[in-house]
Amino acid sequence: MSHEHEIPTSGKRLTAVVALNLTITLAEVVGGLISGSLSLVSDAIHNLSDALAVVIAWVAMRLGMRPANQHYTFGLKRAEVIAAFINAGTLVGISVYLVIEAVKRLIHPQPVTGSVMTVVALIGLVANVAGTWLLHQGAGKNTNLRAVYLHLLSDAMSSLGVVVGGVAILYWDVFWVDPVLTILISLYIFKESVHILKHETDMVLLASPPGVSLDEVRNALMDVPGVQGVHHVHLWEVSDHDIHLEAHIKVGEATVSQTDQIRLRIQDLLEKRFNIHHVTLQCESLDTPCDTEDRP
Repeated sequence: MSHEHEIPTSGKRLTAVVALNLTITLAEVVGGLISGSLSLVSDAIHNLSDALAVVIAWVAMRLGMRPANQHYTFGLKRAEVIAAFINAGTLVGISVYLVIEAVKRLIHPQPVTGSVMTVVALIGLVANVAGTWLLHQGAGKNTNLRAVYLHLLSDAMSSLGVVVGGVAILYWDVFWVDPVLTILISLYIFKESVHILKHETDMVLLASPPGVSLDEVRNALMDVPGVQGVHHVHLWEVSDHDIHLEAHIKVGEATVSQTDQIRLRIQDLLEKRFNIHHVTLQCESLDTPCDTEDRP
């Protein structure tokens, strides 16, 4: 069975998306400093995280295609986990800082140039819409890119909110809108970053993948004809959506050919029902002693 991973979106499109997000980041940082808008700076951080997310997605897919070797027996698939940890951890710290600064501005309001804020946010909105369009085709074929696509889509909504805030400041001088938008954007970044950290921590600790029940897998194995017992079942993710399983299977007094048929039925079941492609099975007779009987 082949486990090659096709990259559905060209490198040129991904490069264009990264360039767009870096351009937005630079424009919003400069615009935020000129206008005094903290929400523009927070939106810039959001867009910078998108650029990093696209780079991580591309690097992860490229590294995931490299074959395993004697030193990295699983290949380099977990490079994405390390990068995601660094990215998400940095964003948590930045979002906390921005919330603190926004609260200070709510207590001591500062004037914001609404015209500059609106124009720069409009540039960000257009660029984010362009980025989502560039990734639209690949997002339908690859879950990693779909996550980046949805992230860019949320950025477009964030930029739209900053545009509305800029208009409100421009026409009605409601300067409190800027720190409120900053808090909302920062809280969103914080929530998403913590979610990433939790998921990557679970992967490092070899937790069962989300959406896959260990009990359901064990019960499904017991329903396979010829299987008389299941123990020592372990589920983990090497990288996103690359689920591995190992288990000890009691097959009674089955012959070698019968055992092979049971194994093939199990592999087919796990792939079709649970999307598990990497399966390691140890088949045992009923009276074979096993020191892992009391384990999952």
